[in-house]
Amino acid sequence: MTRNMEVDPFNVSMRKFLKQVGVTSQHAIEKAVEEAGLKGKGRLTVKAVITSEDAKLHHVVEGEIDLG
Repeated sequence: MTRNMEVDPFNVSMRKFLKQVGVTSQHAIEKAVEEAGLKGKGRLTVKAVITSEDAKLHHVVEGEIDLG
């Protein structure tokens, strides 16, 4: 295996975590929108917060989702 083909454990682990965040967040948002009867009613303001005490990380992403 060449150097370029080696697997970086940090990168693999981070991608796995971010995939989990994306999939579980999508399901949670879809469920909340359905339960609140909001589909087709404008836009939904959302905020995602990722924190790590060990790394002193506090990252916030804010946005809107078009509810169609």
